[in-house]
Amino acid sequence: MSPNDDLVLAHREPLAEGHATVITLNRPDKLNAWTGAMRTRLVGLFEEAGADPGCRAVVLTGSGNAFCAGQDLAETRDIDPADHAAAEAWIDDFDLLYRALRGIDKPTIAAVNGVAAGSGFQFALLADLRVGHPGVRMGQPEVRSGIPSVTGIWAMWDILGKARTIEFTLTGELVDGDEAHRLGLLTRLVPGRDEVLPAALALADSLASLPPGAVALTKARLREIDDEALTDSITAAKRVHAQAYASGEPQREMERFLAKRR
Repeated sequence: MSPNDDLVLAHREPLAEGHATVITLNRPDKLNAWTGAMRTRLVGLFEEAGADPGCRAVVLTGSGNAFCAGQDLAETRDIDPADHAAAEAWIDDFDLLYRALRGIDKPTIAAVNGVAAGSGFQFALLADLRVGHPGVRMGQPEVRSGIPSVTGIWAMWDILGKARTIEFTLTGELVDGDEAHRLGLLTRLVPGRDEVLPAALALADSLASLPPGAVALTKARLREIDDEALTDSITAAKRVHAQAYASGEPQREMERFLAKRR
């Protein structure tokens, strides 16, 4: 068993129709910040869930007090400023992950149990529906680590519109669950953290009773609407991140951030 199998867990929860595949990021001491290996594991689990005829929904969550704090900066701070290929490969990694989640022809629900930040925030927004609680913290603080937000703009734009997307990307501030719900970042709000996963599973149970063919075709059309924008975003991200990493600014800011936490 790979060590990453312990960092990303999967199990089945019975539903009235089939089962839900529950996928849990399991790195609570790091707020479930992920590495490239963890994302590779996620892609594999998404492919398995998509091919499983008994799986009628996928629920994503995190262990401990976080959903996902985004990229583990200890992994990306050492990217060589002259290594443009490494910066591009990092973006390709997210492209693969995002498309794997979007490509599941079954309802996907993010059970946002705690902080969802940076690429973890984007990941939550890619689920069809999101359940959270007032103590949730959600946002796009990448700029504070010297990382330009490009795919984050794409992920937020249709939900927040131009003005709030600019605010989120340039201030890097996080909002609580009540505000996230008001803005549409969370589609359902429950009173407390312990109720998030049960509520997400109840929602999965309801969606699992829908005709699967109609669900799959509806999701396919939803993907078609913004697939071109995603492709454009990935292309732009490669160009922008190559420029950013070539300057060395992200590496310096990430090292400064990590030094504060030591």
